[in-house]
Amino acid sequence: MISALRRISHVIDKFNGAIGHIFAWCLTCSIVVSVANALARKFLLWSSNSLLEIQWYLFGATFMLCAAWTLREDKHVRIDIFSSMMSPRTRAIVETLGTILIIVPFSGTVFYLSIPYLVDSYRSQEMSNNVGGLIMWPAKALISAGFLCLLLQALSEIIKLTIGDRNYRAGERFSPAPEAKAN
Repeated sequence: MISALRRISHVIDKFNGAIGHIFAWCLTCSIVVSVANALARKFLLWSSNSLLEIQWYLFGATFMLCAAWTLREDKHVRIDIFSSMMSPRTRAIVETLGTILIIVPFSGTVFYLSIPYLVDSYRSQEMSNNVGGLIMWPAKALISAGFLCLLLQALSEIIKLTIGDRNYRAGERFSPAPEAKAN
């Protein structure tokens, strides 16, 4: 059972790592679009709402689709002044409870509620209210995809915290369980 859970966690980690590495580049693309738009506006006296919206879409893609990768890499903001005073076991318990009581319900709820919002936008081919704006459903799809990835990563983190298999990370936040050391 534990080996099956490890495999599931590993697959989720690999998936979110790949998604994170790919979509982190959207931030660079957003900067390039922003600079190009600013230069075109300054020197060519030309601008486009679609360029502004592409910039927002790219930034939104980075934010939404890299959140799970950030959780996987343990780079989310936390109050270290309190966690540094806790034993590794207490930190693991607090993190497990926080993930179960906060991240999972929130991610699951937003994912569930975002699906009809996305479907309606796709069916109606909703367009931006801005002149020359873009179609809206891809941006709304980022919400659903991002929270699904975050929900899956939360489940992976719960698995690792529960079976004590956190030793894959540099810096080892929590001590692995004795059975994880043997493997």
